[in-house]
Amino acid sequence: MTPSEFVHLVQPFKEKVFRLARRLLISVEEAEDVSQEMLMRLWNKKEKLHEYKSVEAFAMTMTKNYCLDQLKNKRASHLKIEHANYADNGGYLQDEIENKDILNWVEKIIQNLPVQQQLIIQMRDIEQYDFEKIAEILEMNETAIRVALSRARKTIREAMVKTHEYGIK
Repeated sequence: MTPSEFVHLVQPFKEKVFRLARRLLISVEEAEDVSQEMLMRLWNKKEKLHEYKSVEAFAMTMTKNYCLDQLKNKRASHLKIEHANYADNGGYLQDEIENKDILNWVEKIIQNLPVQQQLIIQMRDIEQYDFEKIAEILEMNETAIRVALSRARKTIREAMVKTHEYGIK
């Protein structure tokens, strides 16, 4: 495989690898390092990539596993999961403030979910993966993914309702 063929192969999903790493590791620098490491690992396996059903799923699985290993390491023990995919649509200042506040509350709620549910929320609701691809990446049953996603969304919804009904915690 030539370098240009390799670039053409990984170009469509390299940003997804970064966003997944960013989801798991708060540090942008750590996420960039992980992305670079994953590209190097893919490059080292370039002759065997044709054996995989989906190179993208393989890359995302490698990224997930590598990030979880990093989180287990002592040097990464203080990292937290954070989401920063908020797109500013402009508008009135009050609307912007309210939207940022809501996003912050949702992010805090997501941070308290189990890691598996956080990954599923990231892949399904942010990356827009279908259930089959998520099942392949997480090595889970599609039904289990649907159940975990439903539970995560329910937890988020209930926490938001509670926050708005009873005020700030």
